Amino acid sequence: MEIVILLFYGILLWYLLNIFALIVGFTRVKSFHFNSLIPKTRFTIIVPFRNEKENLPNLLHSIEKLNYPTHLFEVILVDDDSYEKYEVQSTKYRAIVIDNKRATNSPKKDAINTAISVAQNEWIITTDADCLVPQNWLAAFDAFIQKNSEPSEPKMIAGGVSYFNPTFFLGVFQQMDLLSLQGTTIGSFGNKNAFMCNGANFCYRKDFFEALNGFEGNEGIASGDDVFLLQKAIEKEPHAVSFLKSNLAIVQTNPETSWTSLFNQRVRWASKTGNYKTCYSKQLGLSVFVMNLILILTLCSGQWKIFLFLFSLKFWVDFGLLSLTSSFFKTRLRHFLLCSLAYPFFSVTVVFYALLGKYQWKGRVFKK
Repeated sequence: MEIVILLFYGILLWYLLNIFALIVGFTRVKSFHFNSLIPKTRFTIIVPFRNEKENLPNLLHSIEKLNYPTHLFEVILVDDDSYEKYEVQSTKYRAIVIDNKRATNSPKKDAINTAISVAQNEWIITTDADCLVPQNWLAAFDAFIQKNSEPSEPKMIAGGVSYFNPTFFLGVFQQMDLLSLQGTTIGSFGNKNAFMCNGANFCYRKDFFEALNGFEGNEGIASGDDVFLLQKAIEKEPHAVSFLKSNLAIVQTNPETSWTSLFNQRVRWASKTGNYKTCYSKQLGLSVFVMNLILILTLCSGQWKIFLFLFSLKFWVDFGLLSLTSSFFKTRLRHFLLCSLAYPFFSVTVVFYALLGKYQWKGRVFKK
């Protein structure tokens, strides 16, 4: 029994060191502020979608309000076999709808490939149909590109994603979960170990995408249009990849409306982690999983003192990272204790299901 307890404490130390390192890394990524510059960068905004007839007008309306010259960007909507065809109404900017050309097991990667093949501009920026983009979204990316052009221009830039401020517990739980992912993203960038990003706010040069051979090598994985491309870029040119830590460039999206859809979404996200290449990302993910599993085991076995000791230390180091992240994203940490108690059960179930099962997404069933 003493050996088991020592093992638990060793895993706790491993976890605490990982999260503390992310906190340090988060502070190393400097917030980006800029004054008005003459816009120069030409963007192609790519939006893969399936059955998003209600959400697309809201996204396009937010794009309509962008503080950026309309001749410097275009929008390509890629219809991935929607039940009802969507037509773009008149806009101030160039916007087209094209059909997805399926070639792999990943509809979203196919959609991005389809759009890039007809994209007219040098920079690609992807987002999702259920998102809203801020007014200075493109202006922030353009300023970042211009201000970091020496000694060499960046070629890939990740941005932040947040949920609209939720009021119900399901939304609050998702907000905390997403904040942990965003904190991990920014912290890993700060520690020069970047391995994840979010395709709802992801920007890269078209010629860099082609130099990386796009999604070649992970076409069989249904998700991962963002993280695997990032990892290939880090492996090839780490100094060309950055995170844009600016409040003016945060894309907002809606949380899932049911526990079932949330579970399927997180299983979809988790299903790709086994294909991560870096040792850092694998050990970090393993430390999080094992730590949560130990909390469940000690709680269910009635080891209250051990559980409370492990949980309390984990709680406070998590709070440190999430408070930094929520401050940057200008959100509140609500029901943090309750979310922290529920999270181990949710996350461990997601991991086991991702390893053994299948999931549904956008009306389709995907197998691991």
